Amino acid sequence: MAQWEGKSKGTPLGYRIFVGILRYLGLWPAYVLLSFVVLYYFLFSWSSTGHIYRFFRQRMHFGVARSVGMVYWNYFMLGQSLIDKVAILSGLSARFTSRSNGAENIERMAAAKRGAIMLGAHLGNWEIAGHFIARYDTVINVLMYDGEHEHIKALMESVIGGKKFNVIPIREDLSHVYQMSEALARGETICMHADRYVEGARARAVAFMGEAALFPTGPFQLVKALKAPFTYVYGVKTGPTHYEFYARPPKEVGDFANIDEMMKDYVADLEGMVNKTPSQWFNYYDFWKK
Repeated sequence: MAQWEGKSKGTPLGYRIFVGILRYLGLWPAYVLLSFVVLYYFLFSWSSTGHIYRFFRQRMHFGVARSVGMVYWNYFMLGQSLIDKVAILSGLSARFTSRSNGAENIERMAAAKRGAIMLGAHLGNWEIAGHFIARYDTVINVLMYDGEHEHIKALMESVIGGKKFNVIPIREDLSHVYQMSEALARGETICMHADRYVEGARARAVAFMGEAALFPTGPFQLVKALKAPFTYVYGVKTGPTHYEFYARPPKEVGDFANIDEMMKDYVADLEGMVNKTPSQWFNYYDFWKK
């Protein structure tokens, strides 16, 4: 695809198969089946495969053979993150280990009861970050495009036994801004990605991985308008069943906050994480499209 379309791929049958394996056979058999599913996408998803291959060749400067291998591994890591998400949200979190890098930052923000905004990206597994944040006595609200098919969303909710967080859908009438403001007034946490935009949304070019790329201005305009403390969070997989959680020191928004400077700071932090864990960069379109 030429740009991100605001929704993810997947079929109800595929979700049901993996959910059934997780329930009755466990985590590792699901990973084994995943290796064959990944091979299909590796061979036949020409558009997304081409884009992620060019990411490894042009941005990470890997050789041809290594880039090809990294494409397969990237698909496999994406599949694992989806399986792990279902496992963790359905009560199997004891199967995983984790380590926190900056949990004191989340604890400080939650204790202040002022509300907080967590900016993430399509890197790693954001549900892992949410799993950490939920430990600190705060209600989590997730801002997202309502692009998932309704039948898949219903299936996932039935698997995890109800929502573990509140969803604030992005609307053209800007009603999501009022919902966010009310949530922050209650001292709650808002999580959102800040690395993708849909066609027609406002975006600005920022230097990223050696070349200018378009990033959405919306998340940063919201942070500036709502004047809530904010930080960057990531959850990345570093072992078969081990995750590392990262939370940067909280930042304050002043009256004269500059959107460009806020975006540059976020993108620089994201670039460091991408260089650290390139196999978990899950953007399958022309991210550097002019």
